[in-house]
Amino acid sequence: MSAAALALSGRIEEATHFFPVRVYYEDTDAGGLVYYANYLKYAERGRTEMLRLLNVNHTETAERYGLAFAVRDCAADYRRAARLDDVLEVRSRLFDLRGATIGVDQGIWREDDLVAHLRLRIVCLNRQGRPARFPGPMRTTLQPYANTREQI
Repeated sequence: MSAAALALSGRIEEATHFFPVRVYYEDTDAGGLVYYANYLKYAERGRTEMLRLLNVNHTETAERYGLAFAVRDCAADYRRAARLDDVLEVRSRLFDLRGATIGVDQGIWREDDLVAHLRLRIVCLNRQGRPARFPGPMRTTLQPYANTREQI
């Protein structure tokens, strides 16, 4: 991965991934606030880039193992409104790695204010859409980051 591409993925510090996001006009509703579903999109981008930095690429996972990831469940707690031009940071941590699922704890922050908190369970699926165990090399990569129990 090139240095420029790597820079777009954010960074990992002490098992937490940090990913910057700017709020654009297209992200807001008629009141100028971020539309609630867009927080889920920000979180998805954060998870994708975290996995990319851990060398778990969605395209390669599909091609090499015939697997994909899907959100099995999601709890979202919207605490503050984000607005046009805000600079946000998605902070992500893995927890509870099991056979075919992994937990992800995510916070969307504006400086020191928690804007939204999400807790998700991601499932690994085969081509038939059934749960499938994480491949050994992927499990080995994710395991050291999946022991964090405290929330973002």
